[in-house]
Amino acid sequence: MNKPSLYINHEEPSWDNAIKDIDSQSQRIADATFSYLAENNLLNFLPQNKPVIISLTLSGDDTVHKLNKEFRGMDKATNVLSFANIDDPDFVKDSETYDEVELGDIIIAYETMEKEAKEKNITLLAHYSHLLTHGLLHLSGFDHQTDAEADEMEGIEIAVLSRLNISNPYTE
Repeated sequence: MNKPSLYINHEEPSWDNAIKDIDSQSQRIADATFSYLAENNLLNFLPQNKPVIISLTLSGDDTVHKLNKEFRGMDKATNVLSFANIDDPDFVKDSETYDEVELGDIIIAYETMEKEAKEKNITLLAHYSHLLTHGLLHLSGFDHQTDAEADEMEGIEIAVLSRLNISNPYTE
């Protein structure tokens, strides 16, 4: 499996000084996530030897609030939104037809992420790593609608974050 390529849009200026080398850190997180998924045979839906593309927008609460209201019916900001192309009925056909596989879009809200990191007394990088990993898992078909799904997704997040030397985000 090829490493995923991130197309990163710096929409919110606060991101620029928040996390050092955010673009390379983001790629490192994506690589760790997809390496773990590949090693555990959890990417079987992807065609082999095709580039995988992910759009990542480093945004703010206003944009995420609007998207959350429009697409999820929730009139508030949230930390991360994921729009997975795997949910599209044409995903398999498109991934076989085109030269690259577009997995979808992740949008992370700076202000909410910063507030949550302060509340949890963790670094911005640690919380960002968790949110990006979470979004990448959604793009890869994982969800947390049931307890079993949540347990599986949290287990993967913990394992990936451990590879990045980041503590389990689910312990108090």
